[in-house]
Amino acid sequence: MQLLRLQGMAGAYEAITALPLNRQPEAHELIAQLTQAELQHRTHRRTGMFIKLSKLRFSARLEEIVCSSDRNLSKKQLTALADCQYITRSENLLITGATGCGKSFLACALGHQACLIGFKTHYFNLNRFVEKITLSRLDGTFVKMLNQLDKFPLVILDDFGLQPLDQSTKLALLQLLEDRYAKRSTIIASQLPVAKWHEYLGDPTLADAIMDRITTNAHRFELKGPSLRTKKSQ
Repeated sequence: MQLLRLQGMAGAYEAITALPLNRQPEAHELIAQLTQAELQHRTHRRTGMFIKLSKLRFSARLEEIVCSSDRNLSKKQLTALADCQYITRSENLLITGATGCGKSFLACALGHQACLIGFKTHYFNLNRFVEKITLSRLDGTFVKMLNQLDKFPLVILDDFGLQPLDQSTKLALLQLLEDRYAKRSTIIASQLPVAKWHEYLGDPTLADAIMDRITTNAHRFELKGPSLRTKKSQ
């Protein structure tokens, strides 16, 4: 089993053989237990790998999200996202709100849940995204980068709207969204209300194209309330 890299099965078998003979399972039950152990081991290993690759900013869980009318976020809304069917349907999530209201934490919790379900996820804040685009343009790996991101059913773009975007970055963002349109899901978190994104993007033609791909078939969450960072500090 170890030579075949069936680590979960090997561990379970070792534990079973350590039991007294009268407590060891029959052959068919033994096979069932061993295969279940291997399945759990592989699922756990895959989940750990997905979480590591996602590079999430926060180690957040959906059960840690505070739902209340003051935050404009209900348990019903959160529960509807827990099964990650929005990823299966290639829908986007747009999370907006003031500084410290928990946008990034919510986005990371959704990313973590996606990893648990079995969807590869990748997190960027806008600064890192711009840096990655700039470097890929310089070393000629821009197309390769887009192809790599296309393998992720969920991409999270955080801090959208914090810094100006040059023309090259806007075109790259449009290309990314075009590749993912109706095929993959994107979560965007921003301090700016969605109504101001067009103005932020500047170029009317590019802004129209980007907004069309972002907002079509998207769920919006407008978080409210005081800064959670301030409350935690107090």
